[in-house]
Amino acid sequence: MSVGPLSQKIFARAKTLIPGGVNSPVRAFKNVDGDPFFVRRAKGSRIEDIDGKHYIDYIGSWGPNILGHAPIPVTNAIHEAAKDGISYGIPNLGEVEMAQKIIDWVPSVEKVRMTNSGTEATMSCVRLARGFTGRDKIIKFEGHYHGHVDSLLVSAGSGALTLGEPDSAGVPKSFAAETITLPYNQPEKLEEAFAQYGEQIAAVITESYPANAGLIFPRAGFLQLMRDLTRKHGALLIFDEVMTGFRLAKGGVQELEGFTADLVAMGKVIGGGLPVGAFGGRADIMDHLAPVGPVYQAGTLSGNPLAMVAGLTQLRELEHNNGFVHLDQLGAHFEQGLTSVLSAKGIPHRLNRVGSMFCLYFLDEEIVNVETVQKQDFDVFKKLFWGCLEEGIYLAPSLYETGFISMAHSIEDLDETIEVIEKVVSKW
Repeated sequence: MSVGPLSQKIFARAKTLIPGGVNSPVRAFKNVDGDPFFVRRAKGSRIEDIDGKHYIDYIGSWGPNILGHAPIPVTNAIHEAAKDGISYGIPNLGEVEMAQKIIDWVPSVEKVRMTNSGTEATMSCVRLARGFTGRDKIIKFEGHYHGHVDSLLVSAGSGALTLGEPDSAGVPKSFAAETITLPYNQPEKLEEAFAQYGEQIAAVITESYPANAGLIFPRAGFLQLMRDLTRKHGALLIFDEVMTGFRLAKGGVQELEGFTADLVAMGKVIGGGLPVGAFGGRADIMDHLAPVGPVYQAGTLSGNPLAMVAGLTQLRELEHNNGFVHLDQLGAHFEQGLTSVLSAKGIPHRLNRVGSMFCLYFLDEEIVNVETVQKQDFDVFKKLFWGCLEEGIYLAPSLYETGFISMAHSIEDLDETIEVIEKVVSKW
């Protein structure tokens, strides 16, 4: 199982220059026992590698490319903005317009601050929660990945799980000691934690819909229990909507579930494909940030003018083209076709989907937490991944990752993908 010769050659060179040859662990293809290909260019729903092979892409830069690769409105906006400067380190109008857009769209956000990544956004939420409450302990859930923040890189998902190392070397035990890690979708464990540590807990942080151990949905009442317990004990509720925000609805999962968190971490879609993050929430909490409050947070490139114009253009395109409805229709078409094929072949599976996000699991039981995810047949997934890659379909190279459909995907793209998957599984 291998990719083209030029990709192999470049990867061999990359490994002598970059740790593991990659700048983010999941790109290394370790969970599928192979080496990655290198991209030459991308447009719409498709990418081309440096060996000249084309693929229908279901990663979309891990979520940000909701309009597809290199959408003309976004690339034109970046080009025009770049004529006036690439970075200022001084306030610019785009920051204010982006803040207004986020506040208008996200139910819980009264004030917002931009960052350069989702990791910075979650890190800042945790620091702010501790500064606001005067408490130290944080509750997180197993398999939930909130970026490579020291206090949150405990039983993490995504790349950490892919490498079989849920915890990272270099994280002091004293940091991890302030993090209470619980199994997801087990309300009794959450209640026990608050009963024991309630007055010490600054916040609960959760992926709104966990998407770093595949795609997992909260059981009925579980999110509301978090809301109720945090309010009862004077803690904050932090929603990590870096993946789900602006992809599933204007207001993300908060809009879908009908209630609000105290702080929200955001990113990906609001950058139009450029590096970006943001966090926001209640004004009284956000006003604890410097320069008006005692909690320090900063970023030289935060609110970068190119990222702001790219993100604003993308959000406006989604709004003007009824994007969220269209994406859900595409997702439903894909789900129906794929489940029909796998069911007809008698292959045990679960396809979790919401809107344009999906994950295929190779076991037939409810996916409730990372423990369930780890029960599935990893060898079956590897066969599917390499079979699809050979036929020009690029799925995430890990069972712990969510797939993404974009506005650029056509019904023909989806049908071609379903046909390829049917062809691949028919050989088993």
